[in-house]
Amino acid sequence: MPLKGTDIVKKLPDGGKKNCKECGFPTCFAFAMKLAAAGTTLDKCPYLAADVKAELEEALAPPIKLVTIGKGGAALQIGNEEVIYRHEKTFIHPPGIGLLISDKEPETTVGDKLAKVKELQFPWVGRVLKADVLALQSQSGDKSKFEALVKRACDTTDLPLVLISEDVDVLLSGYQLCSERKPLLYPVTKENIEKIIAAVKNKPTPLAVRGSSVEELVPLTIKLKEAGLEEIVLDPGSRNFRDAVRDQTLIRRAALKQNFKPLGYPTIGFPCFMSNDEVKQVLLAAMFVIKYPGIIILSDFDQYSLLPLLVQRLNIYTDPRIPMSVEQKIYEIGEPTSESPVLITSNWALTYFIVASEIEGSKVPSWLLVKDTEGLGVLTGWAAGKFSGDSIGPFVKKSGIEEKVRHRRLVIPGKVARIKGELEEALPGWEIIVGPREASEIPAYLPNLVQKWKN
Repeated sequence: MPLKGTDIVKKLPDGGKKNCKECGFPTCFAFAMKLAAAGTTLDKCPYLAADVKAELEEALAPPIKLVTIGKGGAALQIGNEEVIYRHEKTFIHPPGIGLLISDKEPETTVGDKLAKVKELQFPWVGRVLKADVLALQSQSGDKSKFEALVKRACDTTDLPLVLISEDVDVLLSGYQLCSERKPLLYPVTKENIEKIIAAVKNKPTPLAVRGSSVEELVPLTIKLKEAGLEEIVLDPGSRNFRDAVRDQTLIRRAALKQNFKPLGYPTIGFPCFMSNDEVKQVLLAAMFVIKYPGIIILSDFDQYSLLPLLVQRLNIYTDPRIPMSVEQKIYEIGEPTSESPVLITSNWALTYFIVASEIEGSKVPSWLLVKDTEGLGVLTGWAAGKFSGDSIGPFVKKSGIEEKVRHRRLVIPGKVARIKGELEEALPGWEIIVGPREASEIPAYLPNLVQKWKN
């Protein structure tokens, strides 16, 4: 169970009665309540004893540990989840979707897969959707072949790596080649755990433990934690749909509901080892996006199978309480000049990208003012009072657009034509033009508007 503020305050200096205010809160109780709600951090209290601080850090840590695979901007973070169901709060770290490459595959296939994982990227409402992980498997048992595959992958991509080999010596030889990239090593089993601990203890890297059941994972994670290796990923060994759903759910509930620390780690799912049929693999991956692995590995994918998975992941891991939005500012579409049209819209991401795309399609360089409506669309923003003449007027004046254009003409969306009068009062000297109701009409509308101005 999450630690309550009333439990925390008892462990603060003087039993929570010091009330020094150095933490920025009026009382120790207020600090404790904020701490329990994750609104502040323990280091704000300068008088906490080291042992008490360590105890509270352990108690306040998310029940599923954060694990980072890889380094730099391409690193993948998984774990830190706090809820069973998305509607309870939100899922935090989207699962990494990865591609499996075996050292037994032909050179051309390896090259094609390495190219594919780099090239398959999809612009999507202001984001770029793509695969996040590369899994390298030693099927041949030949150490030199696996090393060659690891070197080739490291030279080709900076994606986080999952190294897979049943032969612990081959696994560790691959690890030595890319240890600075913090690869995930798989599998750690009861047979090889001692050897792997000895090999990575001085330079820790994430480890994926595999058991024949959920119960078999427990002594393995305990042993790794005792060795100081806490970046752990779990694989209960499930290799069919029913067992996978059961085991993934059991692990999640044990970590979150019972706060069972030995299972408080993110998991990994292997559709690539559960079916040889690529369609079935995609269906299994879609299930895993929901329940609950932090990494999902496919043996292959193309644009038609990868994109739906990425969109599903985006939908599941987008916080429904926070609309997707873009920054409030002036956007240049094309290369606008001081005579170019000025249009305005809301900052809902979907609205912005549709409008911007249609302006580009018109071939008329333009200035697009994007007003902050807290992620609401134009009509909804107007209804909520966030896209009205009273709010748009001050924004236009402060935006700096008056320094960029000689004219004083502003095109507003046709669906909010009723704010024309308000805007004329809020922006004296500006001509307010009611534009199209639908963005799809912009490509025909803008050239005619500009031609009218010239005449």
